[in-house]
Amino acid sequence: MNNTFIGLGVAGNFAGHLEQAGEAADFLQVKTVEAVQPKAIFPFYVPSENLEEYQFLTTYPLSPSEIRFPNDADNLQIEPEIALICEIQYSDGKVTALLPTYFAAYNDCSIRRPNARKICEKKNWGEKSKGISANWLPLDHFNRGGVLDDFHIACFHKRNSVMNEYGIDSPAMGYSYFHQKLLDWIIDRMNNQPDEGPMNHIASLLKSANYPKQAIISIGATRYTDFGERNFLQIGDTSIVAVYNAKRYTHAQIAEMAEKEQFAEDISALIQRVI
Repeated sequence: MNNTFIGLGVAGNFAGHLEQAGEAADFLQVKTVEAVQPKAIFPFYVPSENLEEYQFLTTYPLSPSEIRFPNDADNLQIEPEIALICEIQYSDGKVTALLPTYFAAYNDCSIRRPNARKICEKKNWGEKSKGISANWLPLDHFNRGGVLDDFHIACFHKRNSVMNEYGIDSPAMGYSYFHQKLLDWIIDRMNNQPDEGPMNHIASLLKSANYPKQAIISIGATRYTDFGERNFLQIGDTSIVAVYNAKRYTHAQIAEMAEKEQFAEDISALIQRVI
């Protein structure tokens, strides 16, 4: 993909993740209509040359093979997610539709900064600070009964050849908001999210990027295993996120592929070395 898309993430779309990540307090003032509603969307990449306050968001952060360890933090965690690759439609400067065409394994790798002012300040610290699989899988549609409904998200961590489960193997259908309900909510946030608390005003970022026609949207991180909650990344580690069809593969088969770091072609796998 060229770098003309905008990169957005959904915060709080898997029950329990924000609490495990120590981030629930960031959103105490954010009002939601439903208890399970995601909290906000955040930018992780904006293809613009004139972002004054958030200039760091103009650096392309995605890599299919490496994570560059940040200079100023050591509490770095894998965030296993599904990313949707979407076409964006506009009318009079407002987003009117999101049309997902592909999905992929994604690592919303994050620095745990309890005092960060904005979510985006934990998300992009330069090149190779996040990850998306090079293997994008086509979406038939993003409604109930579509191909994505059968997929699960698995996550593993390796250090010195020892592999551990980092994220709880979770079905895509386990997302709090999914299908058109999720897209409608994201469209509303793209148009109407205010610049307050941990949130950014996305509409002004879209304008500064001259209304990009595509977006990569990571739709929320799964819950951690006990190991994942307690262990942070170090240089030399390997992060693995696999998005796989659970009607075709068992979790044990996915773990075996992760151990070998070789996945079948119909699995979107993201294997990143921490450098």
